[in-house]
Amino acid sequence: MIIDRRTFIKLTGAGGASALLPSIELPYAKELTAEVLNPFNRVPVSLIIDDSTCLVNLAHFGIPQFGEVFPEQYKQDWRKLPREIPDSFVREFGEWCHENGVKGKYSIVPYPACTGWVSRFIPGWTKQELESSLSLVRDLIMPDWDIHPEMVSHTRVIDIKTGIPYPYPTPDYMENWEWSQTRSADELASYQAYALQILKEAGLTCEGITTPGGYGERNQANLAKGTLQSVKNVFGFGLTHFFRDVFTEKDKSVAPRIMYTSGLDGPDPECSVSIIGCTDDWFGNWDGLGKGNPDRMISPDLNTGRLVDVISSGEPAIMVCHWPGIYYNGEKTGFNIFKEVVSRLGQKYKNLIWMRQNDIARYWAAKTLTKVSVGKNTLTLIAPFATNGFTLKLNFPVRNVSLRHEGQMVKPLARVENNNFVKQDSWYTDRKESYLCFELKKGNNELVF
Repeated sequence: MIIDRRTFIKLTGAGGASALLPSIELPYAKELTAEVLNPFNRVPVSLIIDDSTCLVNLAHFGIPQFGEVFPEQYKQDWRKLPREIPDSFVREFGEWCHENGVKGKYSIVPYPACTGWVSRFIPGWTKQELESSLSLVRDLIMPDWDIHPEMVSHTRVIDIKTGIPYPYPTPDYMENWEWSQTRSADELASYQAYALQILKEAGLTCEGITTPGGYGERNQANLAKGTLQSVKNVFGFGLTHFFRDVFTEKDKSVAPRIMYTSGLDGPDPECSVSIIGCTDDWFGNWDGLGKGNPDRMISPDLNTGRLVDVISSGEPAIMVCHWPGIYYNGEKTGFNIFKEVVSRLGQKYKNLIWMRQNDIARYWAAKTLTKVSVGKNTLTLIAPFATNGFTLKLNFPVRNVSLRHEGQMVKPLARVENNNFVKQDSWYTDRKESYLCFELKKGNNELVF
């Protein structure tokens, strides 16, 4: 069940004003409220990279397998596509993104197009080349990017008992299409755990998954629960996320969805979050058949485009691309388009924050599921999940704010002079309203005025 809990929380009536703020007289009687804002009062932005893995260009090896299933749809000469996306390009991309603060999600397909196993060997490359590629991901990519499996092969469904692809070139045995639509949560969890275990053996840590093509599109309740089961079983994380949907329509919400929760009042809460992208293959088509266009995301005059629409709504602006499109036909066309988009965003906005998918999922889970109540001179937040930069807007002034956790004083918050750039452990007031930003910890948090 999707939980759509209001994050605009009514605290108390006007009769509680004198108890909450004994040294400040409110100019008129009003209902006191608190609104949970975006982290640090900024708009999250992020980049989702699909179809990436070690060395293998998934388009080159995947298209002939897709073409066997749908020959009328895949007629391009895939042999002209480079078979490899070299680590030199991964390094150039990763270093540029790190220097510019870019964060997001980077897939590692465990058994890319059935070529070989990233945890063992991939025919066509030496063991040393594979290990060097994995080391590059661990050292350069992982600090700024979530790592996801994109199922097992991204092409054929694998028999997880044998590790061998099923021999049937039909939609029912392809990960992108029908196989996943009727599976139970337990069946999806087992299949996804198989993929996650391969990445664990390769020294990679995952807190979520990416679905290839239409995987789970008509089975999202089981997908959400299966994601939680698989990630928790392999890596032990009780808060998980998955990337499945992209909405490019102007007025369609792309806010993360809380799809499955359990045990929120106990010591072991669980949650599965659906992360939604807002752009399509606009950096360059994954199949090498269409160049990208930065103007669809943000125009040269900075006034129009899908990212402008989403950012103006305050929802996370999560761009989506495919790694073969970033390395478009062996060139850096898609990468250069991305650089231009990042440049335009920097010119227009000063209120953005680059975030990984896991951090976005964690914040939205905390934003949605934290219980807020008022006591004498305090604001109490019971949080099943911790998060950084938890930001509240109060419709009343406060003074001298301190933070407690489980009854123990953590620290006083520092006053800042601008509500547009609140930072961790700070507060701002203009004697009409207040902004508070702090590290929300799991359990009982109290803001003391």
